[in-house]
Amino acid sequence: MTILDTAGPRAVRHRTARRGGPPVALARHAVALARRSLIKTLRTPEALIDVTLQPIIFLMMFTYLFGGAISDGDRHSYLQFLLPGILGQSLAMGGIALGQNLNADIEKGVFDRFRSLPISRSAPLVGAVAADIVRYLTVCVVILVAGAAMGFRIGTNPVATVAAVALAIGFGLSFCWLSVLVGMLVRSPGAVQGAMFMVIFPLSFGSNVFVPTSTLPGWLQAFVHVNPMTPLVATMRGLLVGGPVAGHLLPTLLWMAGFLVVLVPLALRAYSRRA
Repeated sequence: MTILDTAGPRAVRHRTARRGGPPVALARHAVALARRSLIKTLRTPEALIDVTLQPIIFLMMFTYLFGGAISDGDRHSYLQFLLPGILGQSLAMGGIALGQNLNADIEKGVFDRFRSLPISRSAPLVGAVAADIVRYLTVCVVILVAGAAMGFRIGTNPVATVAAVALAIGFGLSFCWLSVLVGMLVRSPGAVQGAMFMVIFPLSFGSNVFVPTSTLPGWLQAFVHVNPMTPLVATMRGLLVGGPVAGHLLPTLLWMAGFLVVLVPLALRAYSRRA
């Protein structure tokens, strides 16, 4: 009889789960931990400020303070142009909380408790990312409702609108792995926020989020054309307001795939070292 046999079936299952386990078990564990993250969020509603109040502030501030100057007084036309851009920016910023929460859980020893459970080691990370779907759906609903109250009108159809929301959520889930990676590398939740702002703000303002690309200096246009926010926002404008979509959709999907291919392995490697 080997040592593995004497350990008993429960210990064998425990070791199997720790090594990764079957995909079904991983999915079940990830769903349970995603539910934990959602319950935690519901008990601290202020954690949703970045996907509720903050996007509304950005939308109102740029529409009413700068919209008149940017669009020669036609704030309604600027709102039609701005809202898809604010949606893209808000989705990128919405993932910051994921890295902060993971960093805080590790510092508090929460992941030490997870390691003692018969679950896949990657389940807590996958569950946390899956729970962010609710945050991204929330920001989409909040911005569209607030925009409608301010005068924004969807110029396409329900299918295109659903496609825009799905694309936005997909981009958010791809981009959030950068926040996961940063959360595994820095020492405090505050450092996660500072590092992510240094990435997101140049991507947001050096793009077509707030003004048309043609109005920017030539040297800045070169950056705008290789900025992942640019094709995303252009695609969502086409799906929500009307205009070309196909030419911008492929670059957006390629950027999303690139984020997953590059960031997920790096994040998992950093996670295995930290947690």
